[in-house]
Amino acid sequence: MISRSTKIAIIGLGLIGGSYAKGLSKSNYNIIGIDIDEETLKFAKDYKWINEGGNNPELVSDADIVIFALYPSDFIEWIKNNQKYFKKNAIITDVTGVKESIISSINEILRDDVEFIASHPMAGKEVSGIKYSDTSMFNVANFIIVPTEKNTEKAISTVKDIAEILKFKNIVILPPKEHDLIIGYVSQLTHVIAVSLMNCRDSDNLVNYTGDSFRDLTRIAKINDKLWTELFILNKNNLIDEIDSFIQTLEHFKNALNIENKEEMKKLFNQSTERRKRFDKNETTSN
Repeated sequence: MISRSTKIAIIGLGLIGGSYAKGLSKSNYNIIGIDIDEETLKFAKDYKWINEGGNNPELVSDADIVIFALYPSDFIEWIKNNQKYFKKNAIITDVTGVKESIISSINEILRDDVEFIASHPMAGKEVSGIKYSDTSMFNVANFIIVPTEKNTEKAISTVKDIAEILKFKNIVILPPKEHDLIIGYVSQLTHVIAVSLMNCRDSDNLVNYTGDSFRDLTRIAKINDKLWTELFILNKNNLIDEIDSFIQTLEHFKNALNIENKEEMKKLFNQSTERRKRFDKNETTSN
């Protein structure tokens, strides 16, 4: 259980890490911020989102909980180089969008007296940097806890506390394999579709004659190339399966259109409408 005396370190004060710092400090928790960018640290200190901060990894030595808001490769590298500074029995967690490979890599090198419990805040924006930090995005977002058989109830409870303090809309627990399967569909495939839609035709005048449908579908096409390249490769097999499935579904619709099969097209429209209604209903129920 997190108490007011619990010291929490956040490594990486970008959009998500900064929003964590903003939300946790607003609830009067003791926050240590670690980032390589001096302007970012100054911003966090000026707004009193961190009690102390710097770019020295030794700052984690007093932290009971350490939250990593880094790219996957940077997260693994940080653990390799700096885990000697962790406090004994510290609990560490992350915000990474892929889990199986990350959990395996971290647990393989992590000290025995430190516990890693993976978590995934399903929140974000099409911008980056601490100045865009926004805790309100958590209020409409899901928070996924991704434990393994190595995790203790204390660690699972700790990250649940964090999600509750930050006021996430919904908190769920998923095994790593299931997490990556689902994320391949609901998150990664949708980004592939948005990127592909923007790349299939180029026009400087699109903004003058598009409607809400195009804007909504392509909102997430404004994408962090380094981060998403890493995430896609780490979840490559699942994502390729989802892309293949989508291509088959698209081909099916194309064939129905080509032969003017009105009944099949109506069937597909009705099926998608009913599935979206179920989605909307479940989303309303979980609020």
